[in-house]
Amino acid sequence: MKGVVLAGGTGTRLYPLTRLINKHLLPVGKYPMIIYGIDRLRQAGITDILIVMGKQSAGLYTDFLGSGREFGVNLTYRIQEGAGGIAEALELARGFISDRDRFVVLLGDNLFMDDLAPFVDSYGLQPEGTARVLLKQVKDARRYGVPVFDKKQHELITEIEEKPAIPKSSYCVTGIYMYDKAVFDIISQIKPSERGELEITDVNNVYAAQGKLEYDILQKWWSDAGTFESLQEAGRRMKGMIP
Repeated sequence: MKGVVLAGGTGTRLYPLTRLINKHLLPVGKYPMIIYGIDRLRQAGITDILIVMGKQSAGLYTDFLGSGREFGVNLTYRIQEGAGGIAEALELARGFISDRDRFVVLLGDNLFMDDLAPFVDSYGLQPEGTARVLLKQVKDARRYGVPVFDKKQHELITEIEEKPAIPKSSYCVTGIYMYDKAVFDIISQIKPSERGELEITDVNNVYAAQGKLEYDILQKWWSDAGTFESLQEAGRRMKGMIP
């Protein structure tokens, strides 16, 4: 199993901090934000990890993370040119993933306390060509992509509705996904959204429409640390998580 951490993006909601530094390098407790995702992967036994980043902060990433040896992992880097969306960034992992690999994708601003290992094991039992996403119950699901569950096959998601006015569940899809090489064929088939990006929700909805999207639910604290409030909370929550 391999890992892919997507750490591009401009972080506009954290401006003007992100005028100086990429949001995934902002401090959360004692470490830059991105370290927590890397460490969660390492704890799950995933040590071969690709970092996809924007070119404006590439030097900062490599200066701090290096080869990854200090953090118990082996890092590879790819640069995303422009802002073509999460699925476009994921497509850059194509050469990193072999025909036999399965992999976990983390959005670099997703911080969480659950152990990934049980979820990775569950995905290992799924057939080839299927996917798995992690969900979290939230107070206001209207802000997120919301899963619609299959009423007959309860382990499946039939659709993900993006920021629905009337959510069909109180769960959101977090930025934690599991795929194999089949995802790259799906990415090549989807079209840019109205905002000109290749959307990861569109990718996951292809799996959902085919009855190939399963899920697990995070039980502990989770946040997408993309606002000043969530960034501050993350600093309090994640303090002491890494020795």
